[in-house]
Amino acid sequence: MSMSMMILKLLYFAHLIFCSVLLGPQYCCVVQGRVLSISTKPDPDDAAATARWLVSLNFWGVLNTISNDLGGAPFGNVVSFSDGLPNEGTGIPYFYLTTLDPTARNALNDERASFTVSEYPLGTCGKIDPENPSCSKITLTGKLKLVDEKSKEAKFARNALFSKHSEMKGWPEDHNFQVFKLEIENIFLIDWFGGPKPLPVEQYLHPKMNNGFIL
Repeated sequence: MSMSMMILKLLYFAHLIFCSVLLGPQYCCVVQGRVLSISTKPDPDDAAATARWLVSLNFWGVLNTISNDLGGAPFGNVVSFSDGLPNEGTGIPYFYLTTLDPTARNALNDERASFTVSEYPLGTCGKIDPENPSCSKITLTGKLKLVDEKSKEAKFARNALFSKHSEMKGWPEDHNFQVFKLEIENIFLIDWFGGPKPLPVEQYLHPKMNNGFIL
């Protein structure tokens, strides 16, 4: 076994111990996405790494749902999200939404949704325009589902969300905020010239990368 593989295995077991002892087992292994940490922008040729990097490091994006009030037209809304503890993304976006807002109401009536994030807020695009293909962007399409409040996944999601958005803890209780997640069915990724990169959902959730590391 190579030295790098030994290090990865040690990091993996250290992560499990941290979860179980400090956070509790409810925060470990409750989502399907493999835990990922990438500190620098991946090579554009590594679509899975770029996609996970974009989702893991971002704090907000535009969530689009099918609007009841607008006769079935798409409705986009800026929302905060998290896919895991800081620097430990799982690839699955979680949201803290209230039905006082159209997005949650729309999802409860029609789960079809898409979520878009851009590299631009990360400050790594330099002076180029956000629409420039070398400034990465990703749209995840699927179903926006309400997470069972009593489930282990809901506990994991709240911990992930509050770790990135501490203000959420103090949001009004009478607004009935609930945890939602995007069940991903399709991925549209632009990270360089030449059109979108083909990226199956399974490869996105369980990437094999040449840079960064997977736990």
